[in-house]
Amino acid sequence: MKRLLTFCLILLSSIFLVQAQLKTPDDFLGYELGTRFTPHHKVADYFRQIAAASPKNVKLIEYGKTNEGRPLLVAIVSAPENISQLEQIRNNNLKLSTGTNTNVDLARQPAILWLSYNVHGNEASSTETALKMLYTLASDTYKPANEWLKNTVVVIDPCLNPDGRDRYVNYFNSVVGKTPNSDPSSREHMEPWPGGRPNHYYFDLNRDWAWQTQIESQQRLALYSQWMPQVHVDFHEQSYNEPYYFAPAAEPVHQDITPWQKSFQVVVGKNNAKYFDAEGWQYFTKERFDLLYPSYGDTYPLYNGSIGMTYEQGGIRAGLSVVTNDGDTLTLKDRIAHHFTTGISTLEVTALSHNKLLEEYKKYFQQGLSNAPGIYKSYIIKASNLSRLKKLAELLSKNKIEFAFGGDKQGRGYDYDSQKEENFSVGRNDLIVSVLQSRAVLANVLLEPHTVVTDSNTYDITAWALPYIYGLKAYASKENIKGKFATLEEPKIASNEVDKPLAWLFNWGTSEDAQVLIALQKENIKVRQADQPFSVNGKDYPAGTLIVLRAENEKLARGVKDKIAAIAKKLDKPIQAVSSGFVEKGKDFGSNVYPLLRQPKIAIVSGMEVSSLAFGEAWFYLEHDLNLSPSIINARDINNLDINKVNILILPDGSYAPFIGDGLTAWLNKGGKLILMEDAIESVFDKKGFDIKKKEAAVKKDEKPDANKLLFKDKDRDDFETTIPGAIYKINLDASHPFSYGIGKTYYSLKTDRKIYEPFAKGWNVGLVNEKSLMAGIVGKKAREELKTGLLIGVQDFGRGQVVYLANDPLFRNFWEGGKTLYGNIIFCSY
Repeated sequence: MKRLLTFCLILLSSIFLVQAQLKTPDDFLGYELGTRFTPHHKVADYFRQIAAASPKNVKLIEYGKTNEGRPLLVAIVSAPENISQLEQIRNNNLKLSTGTNTNVDLARQPAILWLSYNVHGNEASSTETALKMLYTLASDTYKPANEWLKNTVVVIDPCLNPDGRDRYVNYFNSVVGKTPNSDPSSREHMEPWPGGRPNHYYFDLNRDWAWQTQIESQQRLALYSQWMPQVHVDFHEQSYNEPYYFAPAAEPVHQDITPWQKSFQVVVGKNNAKYFDAEGWQYFTKERFDLLYPSYGDTYPLYNGSIGMTYEQGGIRAGLSVVTNDGDTLTLKDRIAHHFTTGISTLEVTALSHNKLLEEYKKYFQQGLSNAPGIYKSYIIKASNLSRLKKLAELLSKNKIEFAFGGDKQGRGYDYDSQKEENFSVGRNDLIVSVLQSRAVLANVLLEPHTVVTDSNTYDITAWALPYIYGLKAYASKENIKGKFATLEEPKIASNEVDKPLAWLFNWGTSEDAQVLIALQKENIKVRQADQPFSVNGKDYPAGTLIVLRAENEKLARGVKDKIAAIAKKLDKPIQAVSSGFVEKGKDFGSNVYPLLRQPKIAIVSGMEVSSLAFGEAWFYLEHDLNLSPSIINARDINNLDINKVNILILPDGSYAPFIGDGLTAWLNKGGKLILMEDAIESVFDKKGFDIKKKEAAVKKDEKPDANKLLFKDKDRDDFETTIPGAIYKINLDASHPFSYGIGKTYYSLKTDRKIYEPFAKGWNVGLVNEKSLMAGIVGKKAREELKTGLLIGVQDFGRGQVVYLANDPLFRNFWEGGKTLYGNIIFCSY
């Protein structure tokens, strides 16, 4: 019996050992790595298998899920002695990021290297590389790594964008033949709309690090802030006709990036080059990919004390193999080898430099407390709109930027609106950011009125100051001003009870107010809106105020009062009940200046004609900010709209000219509202009934080309005089128009192109610019001249309907909060 028991124990032990063995990616997947694309569920399973088989070397953290329910995870790999005290290492690292004196022994503290793969889903070799990297570091197959891991903790995120990547992988696997076709024109290299680059809602996650509008970014940055690595690498792919790119980066480099951060990029780049040179692989550095915009996977870590770097392998949509313009065949195996080499090379440099990395990391945050960057020491954001101020506070909190509220301080500072030095006083709810804090650099980068740009050849926008984004009055002060209170003082506006009111009144001007309107309309409650300000019961109400008349609603259904009370309680909004429609100022409630608001029935056009990113912004805003469920239709169906089912049609940035027909104009004549965004405006040029006209640039007859600007060496650069990569303009609004409710007479907008339109002779010129409208960002001389005056927001009547023209994108990447107020007005308000 004992022999049988012993035999069984030995058998079970051997089975366990076999199950717990580290498997190579090839053995686990059942195919050689690089011969197929691996779907995300198998990637996640492999990471779990490695973590289970090697608990002394690997810790797995599942930090969230995507919109489509796919797991988000990282593997933390290091030497056994580090894994056994991983929490202490993490806490010690966070102590270093506080900027205060700590007793952390840097000689015994490992450096942290974070490797991020596949933020763009169709840059698909990155995740395959992560599988190889994990196995190499977790196994005993590469001896140098064992030594490097003694003073380095490596965080491997195999896929930042699983939904987008699976969209690409599933497509490719569904069309590839028995043998991959290397011809670039073959179907497997022609990815259909919307492509795998963005996430589920078609957002570019590599532009979302600072803003954290997307669920993947929110969950990843929560984990990132718990670890705060010394080195972060973001693995990408570019055109398959390009060689490999690695740091050092191109200009412009933000002035707050330290000399150490720039010099270490060179150290890493030279080490990468050493290995590439040995293999004869082509690469380039210091071109194209700059370090300015704060929301990339390289700049955001840099502004948080890390060495942030982007690595770009040629290969987008290259499939398993593709013939390049040079006649070479680039394979997935090649792409994996290149990414793996730079990853291992970066680990080597990190390990060998870990003491210096930690010293500089600690110094970075200490300097923030004593010698913050920039000329301004504090930023004062006025509480001109509490809803948007709260959202700004939420963004600062996500980014671990310290702030406070209020005080009795008087001061002088740069006024973001007037662009002059002005006096100011601090109110109780004004938000104050003192830059003298550990996150000084990030705070300064996000809040500074003007970002210094040393080169016009930027890869993204050049202006993003938060007061402009949130549409809030603000000052930048050279004095260190600190707030007195940790929280806002909520205004005390209690709901008043009237037994049998004539009407109930609600505020308007925020997304929260829109939620109230939506809830009321879903209960089939008729809601009116004040087109003009009025006063009743001694209280002033601005234009835009929502009004629910009791009598007209009780004709339709009983229990209106209880429904309104329930909605107000659920959404935490006060109700102001009034017993008379006889107002003290303004017009009585029977006037036609209180029109009924119709319930929006919205359709958005999607498909090949549409910018997927622009479509995603509108889709996400309606679903997540407003809790509306729009219909998604194709461009070919816009002439078949039923006004009873769709009364608002959104055409995001795209090209629709062939589809603008009689059916659409008939729908407009019946009362439809058509919203044309950015290039969609050009689709109605010269179409019957559409009055919009492009403003043509004035051409100077005596202007001659500058011979010095026609140099062959500059052939790949943008023409600086016509460039406008992204600048902030102040749009002067018609403050009496419903689109201005909750905004006022000024709206700050991001301008990313030179397109501008003639003001209407008949129609509503809601938003105009003038020669003083440029507030921040790079705009070339010719572009600035073209944008001196003209129309950027316009409305024209079209039969019983309206056409709205938006030359700029109010929903830019879903972080442009002031634009959301404008867009809400466009959706809901009528006139």
